Amino acid sequence: MEGVFAQTLVSGILIGFVYALIAVGLTMIFGMMDIVNFAHGEYLMVAMYFAYWFFVLFALDPLYSLPIVTLLLFLLGVVTYYVFIRPIINAPMLSQIFVTFGILILLRGVAQYLWTVDYRMIPQALTSGNVSVFGVYVGISQLVAAAGAIICNGLIFWFLKSTRLGMALEAVAEDKESARLMGINSDRMFALAWGIGIATVGVAGGLLASFYYVFPEVGSNFCLMAFVVVALGGFGSVPGAFIAGIIVGMVEVLSGYLIAPSLKFMFVLLLYLAVVFIRPQGLMGRK
Repeated sequence: MEGVFAQTLVSGILIGFVYALIAVGLTMIFGMMDIVNFAHGEYLMVAMYFAYWFFVLFALDPLYSLPIVTLLLFLLGVVTYYVFIRPIINAPMLSQIFVTFGILILLRGVAQYLWTVDYRMIPQALTSGNVSVFGVYVGISQLVAAAGAIICNGLIFWFLKSTRLGMALEAVAEDKESARLMGINSDRMFALAWGIGIATVGVAGGLLASFYYVFPEVGSNFCLMAFVVVALGGFGSVPGAFIAGIIVGMVEVLSGYLIAPSLKFMFVLLLYLAVVFIRPQGLMGRK
């Protein structure tokens, strides 16, 4: 029993790191522009399809195609900003919601048209197999995904806190009018934020494609978890999203193990409601 519990706990922590990586992009976009990207999960789906087709067409393992997928998602994020988001930055919130939700429908519809609703999976990824860590068997793909998520989160935090460009992003997030007076081009910073925010799900999608099924609705569950993570960690807080991702991952798997697998999402959503009512700003967010 103790071995199964330890196995479950480790699985929750590992998937929590991936949730944190997905949520970091979501919270970064919101922190910059106060826009909630409802299509965030669909960009994850696109990244997973990219990784899958690179494997099928060019025999490139997801680990090798990861830099290409990340770059493609970065460019897709920048294009999304200039085509869809830039015109509605100062529009009412309802208009912003309709636009990002429309992107969700568009990306999912295109995926269903091009690749049907079939489930696909990479049969033999480079990271296939299991490894024993202190008596707990863990998938190598899950370990690699968790390690990639930790590295990517660390790089984003370092970028924001230790580089001039990162500090410019934070300045625009704090007060775009004052930043503009200091010579910072807020329009370019918004585009960069969208590029980096979508690139994070590019990393997550490339890592997940090694061990998770690829289909047009795959982003829905991950995006739902990302919203919970962002709410728990605090909108706009990168460290908060990282910590909250681990918490949500553990709550999901432990509730599924201790109570019932069919109810695990219910407890995650109860956690979300508790955060909304008790501490709306999240663990590390600001009021």
